Amino acid sequence: MTATASTDVPPDAQQETPADPAGTGRLDSIELAGFGYRQELRRSMGRYASFAAGFSFISVLTTVFQFFAFGFSFGGAAFFWTWPVVLAGQLLVAACFAELAARYPLSGAVYQWSTRLSTPVFGWFAGWIMVIGQMVVVAAAALALQVVLPAIWSGFQLVGGDPSPASASGAANAALLAVVLLVLTTAVNLLDNRVMSAVNRIGVTAEIIGAVLIVVLLFTHADRGPGVTLHTGGQGGAIGALLVGSFTAAYVLIGFDSAGELSEETRAPRRTAPRTILLALASAGVLGGLLLLGGVLAAPSLTDGRLGTEGLSYVLTSTLGDGVGRALLADVVVAIAVATLAIQTSGSRMLFSMARDGVLPASGPLSKVSPRTGMPTGPALVVGGAAAALCLLNLASPDAFLAIGTTCIAMLYLAYVMVTGPMLLRRLRGTYHQPGSPRAALDEAGKPLFSLGRWGLPVNVLAVLYGAVMTVNLAWPRGPVYDPAGGHWYFQWFTVLFLAVTVGAGALWLVVRARRGSTLVR
Repeated sequence: MTATASTDVPPDAQQETPADPAGTGRLDSIELAGFGYRQELRRSMGRYASFAAGFSFISVLTTVFQFFAFGFSFGGAAFFWTWPVVLAGQLLVAACFAELAARYPLSGAVYQWSTRLSTPVFGWFAGWIMVIGQMVVVAAAALALQVVLPAIWSGFQLVGGDPSPASASGAANAALLAVVLLVLTTAVNLLDNRVMSAVNRIGVTAEIIGAVLIVVLLFTHADRGPGVTLHTGGQGGAIGALLVGSFTAAYVLIGFDSAGELSEETRAPRRTAPRTILLALASAGVLGGLLLLGGVLAAPSLTDGRLGTEGLSYVLTSTLGDGVGRALLADVVVAIAVATLAIQTSGSRMLFSMARDGVLPASGPLSKVSPRTGMPTGPALVVGGAAAALCLLNLASPDAFLAIGTTCIAMLYLAYVMVTGPMLLRRLRGTYHQPGSPRAALDEAGKPLFSLGRWGLPVNVLAVLYGAVMTVNLAWPRGPVYDPAGGHWYFQWFTVLFLAVTVGAGALWLVVRARRGSTLVR
């Protein structure tokens, strides 16, 4: 199947959709056929599973524990205030995505949305950047095990004696632990999607319970008041420190679009996905903000340097005691494993969506869905294998840990802008038809699709501005951030170089296709 040309509204939105209030999924396959696709993935996910897909990608326990030390080391206690700013910006993006999820309930959400809002070539690059970025995110999530496992038991430090991810032995150990985890998540991704969904739901439930418990314990063991968050105390000037400190929030609050990525496996996706996208981000945003604040308030010391190197693991084991602290860290391990699984699943769906349009190398095998499991086997193997290869960069240098983390954030932010940007141009040109207009469809319950209404334009404008500024902030080649030891210019420029190689490889593939007489639209 090939990509279709972009249109103002989806093909099946030219008439009202019959109501399906029971959410049986009986009409979902018919609606999918309206976009030109067959129902191949198994549609078995309900609302909680859809919410879990977005929440587990964000995974506040994984990402806050992974990047807390980095944010504090640069911004001091004041880096907490970057959290509500980033959350507000991402809620603007999520609101735009929620509107699109109701209109285009398709796997490969960013690719599908950008293609239909702009041109096939532009949409292809959005999808290409997104799927490569997702592979990097999978690697970054798997590497987070190093922040937690050695703190639970020193036996998990298989290489050397220093568990810090910034040390040579810690970086090497992180790579080994990550590869083991990726083997396990790839295996789960090859099973029935009901198994994958069940693991995801159980893991998210455990993560939410654990996060709430950690927040309560941190606040009940607070040694100082919230006024301490008014002091930066980090590296460099206040503004520069906070811009770098915002990387923590930027890294955590991504992936909410995963609920849209799994639309073809979700029952009543037009109604479900928009709400779960927003709920996943909002709930993760509140929990993550409280974790950051609780960690700062309950830390034994803000000046001994350990909070900037060991992060929240240090706070939990030092403040709550080894027994309770390690038990809670075990819950964080579960969160990391489930997050890695969810991100790999999301990336494989993006790869599958592009491959079934015949626009990727090896599209044939990558577009096949196992009739036994209902899962796209090839994409899961490719995403897992690529992530494992990226993890092995940690063997070269501990600076790769941060380079991988910041690169994946920048790439996802850029891909997001490649959706909200064309969406804004459509609005300004008057060719973006708001859901609820006479031409728009209804959701599965027979109610108007999710819509921003009159707030659509200002929300869209702010979402584009925020996304563009943050993309530049994340990719800016700061020496003290990306190459603190000096002498590794390629790490300082890693994000820019990786993005340039990604775009260059994509452009080369399109040129090869064109010379073979193939185009993105037939």
